[in-house]
Amino acid sequence: MKRSSNSSSSKRDRKTIEKERRNQMKNLCSQLNSLVPHDPSSYPRAVPDQIGDATNYIRQLQENVENLRQTRDELQGAGGSSSSRGGYSTNSPVQIEVTVNGSAIEVTLVTGLECQFVFTEALRILHEENVEVVNASYSVAENIVFHTIHAQLGEAASSNAVARITQRLKNFEL
Repeated sequence: MKRSSNSSSSKRDRKTIEKERRNQMKNLCSQLNSLVPHDPSSYPRAVPDQIGDATNYIRQLQENVENLRQTRDELQGAGGSSSSRGGYSTNSPVQIEVTVNGSAIEVTLVTGLECQFVFTEALRILHEENVEVVNASYSVAENIVFHTIHAQLGEAASSNAVARITQRLKNFEL
């Protein structure tokens, strides 16, 4: 009889441990899901879909980082060849990249210190297109400025809004 009480106690312990593990996994998936931009019309999402979205978003961010590194390296390499101010070419281009994930838009601008107006113009264009800016940040490396704008398309946005926004922003590329 002692054997059966030990085995039932052991089963209870295993069940408790497994339940705690499942709850921990559920909490971790929820935290991961909260970090990924979503299309509000796609709720509720199954956990495998949420993990797939997070995986795709991370891959997209990795590609963005690599593109920005290449851009930085190109800009730093170009700085010594033409008339330059502090390592950044005064006639180097403004670079703009627009990434869309559902209704989320990420605008990445790479400019020189002398082209700060492009950031303000990008914000103005997004405002005119009724896009809600969620977050805007910048980072300066030597005389190169990296701007990132995270925005959300409104429900009233037309189907060609992203193409129109992208075209208007690309007009600032020199």
